[in-house]
Amino acid sequence: MTYCVAMNLADGLVFVSDSRTNAGVDHIATFRKLHVFGVPGERLIVLQSAGNLATSQSVISLLRHRLGGEGAHLHNVPTLFDAASLVGATLREVLERDSGPSLGQGVDLGCSFLLGGQIRGAAPGLFNLYPQGNFIEATRDTPYFQIGESKYGKPILDRALQHATPLEQALRCALISFDSTIRSNLSVGMPLDVLVYRADSLLIPEGYRVSEGDAYFESIRAFWGAGLRQLLGELPELPDQYWL
Repeated sequence: MTYCVAMNLADGLVFVSDSRTNAGVDHIATFRKLHVFGVPGERLIVLQSAGNLATSQSVISLLRHRLGGEGAHLHNVPTLFDAASLVGATLREVLERDSGPSLGQGVDLGCSFLLGGQIRGAAPGLFNLYPQGNFIEATRDTPYFQIGESKYGKPILDRALQHATPLEQALRCALISFDSTIRSNLSVGMPLDVLVYRADSLLIPEGYRVSEGDAYFESIRAFWGAGLRQLLGELPELPDQYWL
């Protein structure tokens, strides 16, 4: 399992992914699930993946292999919608190739992707691609998407995140959602890959890897836990009827 979050906000885009994969408790490994494509000054496209690792790696490999070719690829498609369509078509191509009776029998080959970025001349965008290759786009009312083990971090995002949320605050919100998920589900784990993109910069950010023991991450998870305990003690007293 995995957990990925992507946000499309007024000031730009935020992406955070964990890196844990597991095939049972005795087979846990680390694989990067945040992948960057782009041409500085012209476009940035970020892909996050969850689901079957072999399928997602095949899709990413094909997308990279075809860069600079004669057909459509992520460095020449005119819009992010076309980029999402291309990733969806590549996903279906891989599934058709690998889902034969000898390879796909009894194995869930499905995977999903988040695609976000900006192409010069258009606003930043964010898409959620389903295992079937179709997709939806984030809006001002729904400025973020999750894939993978989403249920533990979702309440935090729903309460705290809005389209107008500043990037720094949004990243803190994302990191707290990961802390909650990691605490509740062993299939999600460190390190975390983080990338923040400021709208209209058309730069390719280096990103940052949050490793186990990272001083800032440890400080905010401790601060968040202590704050929750303090707030719980400060909530209004229960009315008498609650004790009946």
